[in-house]
Amino acid sequence: TYNGKRVSVMGGGMGMPSVGIYSYELFHFYGVDNIIRIGSAGGIADGVHVRDVVIGMGACTDSNYAAQYKLPGTFAPVADYGLLKKAADAAGECNLHVVVGNVLSSDVFYGDDAEALIKWKKMGVLAVEMEAAALYMNAARCGKKALCILTISDCPLSGESLPSKEREVGFNDMIKLALKI
Repeated sequence: TYNGKRVSVMGGGMGMPSVGIYSYELFHFYGVDNIIRIGSAGGIADGVHVRDVVIGMGACTDSNYAAQYKLPGTFAPVADYGLLKKAADAAGECNLHVVVGNVLSSDVFYGDDAEALIKWKKMGVLAVEMEAAALYMNAARCGKKALCILTISDCPLSGESLPSKEREVGFNDMIKLALKI
């Protein structure tokens, strides 16, 4: 427990297939109601820099993960509003600057297609990561709740990057925020 709340901390793998399996099993087989994913992301929006904390309100994707649902259109994966509001409120209470908005869940994190990232940036996407869309889709499909809180480790369009040592210890604000929800 943490401050009287039951909390489980575990790895969820890397990428949409992996987080898809983990979240499916947690929601279906273990009775989990809320999943808050914490992890790294690459900042692509102007004003988003390394060490910034981003909360993924919605998750665009270049993956075909949603094809499994055979929907007659395009599904827009979004975070649970209640968890999102709690995170934003908690950030305000502890004077932690966070940026809230859309992220891109991509099959590629370290890609070389800057033009594609610029197109996503023009659509207002804040950062690129690899899991939020699948997590949000699984939560929606199961009637459960999910949220992604991310720390910017790299900015692929500017070349800004955290040193390796800071990647080991520099994500504390994101972790503390997740534990406050």
